[in-house]
Amino acid sequence: MGELLVRYEESGIDERILRAVEEMGFVHMTPIQEKAIPVFLEGRDVIGQAQTGTGKTAAFGIPMLQKIDEEDRSLQGMILCPTRELAMQAAQQLRQFAKYMHNIRVLAVYGGQDINRQIKALKGGAQIIVGTPGRVMDHLRRKTIRCDAIHTVVLDEADEMLNMGFRDDIETILEYIPAEGRQTILFSATMPKP
Repeated sequence: MGELLVRYEESGIDERILRAVEEMGFVHMTPIQEKAIPVFLEGRDVIGQAQTGTGKTAAFGIPMLQKIDEEDRSLQGMILCPTRELAMQAAQQLRQFAKYMHNIRVLAVYGGQDINRQIKALKGGAQIIVGTPGRVMDHLRRKTIRCDAIHTVVLDEADEMLNMGFRDDIETILEYIPAEGRQTILFSATMPKP
């Protein structure tokens, strides 16, 4: 007898997210989602190890959306990805999950895209940004990203980021974000010790 798979609708996730997830054709959670989502929603730090293609983005994206205060236009969640392709992909998926959460804005910020367009979009308010460390650092230096209301930080593909030498950037970025009450989530295919 195989393991009983948890259905999304049994997970206590916001109905609007469930509706979007259902439309995307997902019924059962993958093992990483089943394990990570409840812990994430409890507000604890999470280190998740799972291969690419196992639904990692949903494992951190869904609970992050659930934690956002929609009435508050300030930046509350940050997802850092090693490449702009991954940042664009993750932002796109989060927007799909948030399809029925009409007050939530997700913005991708990465190099190779006009920074002035990003600054304009940031001024319009976004509760979640998905970005590459270099471009996020640019925005922090320009003070176009305000971190005082951020409560959740996700490092996606954390192993790659540490290998690609983003470690100093990530540590710098984390210094901008209040440590008090901050939830840090690491997701990775392999997990290096540091």
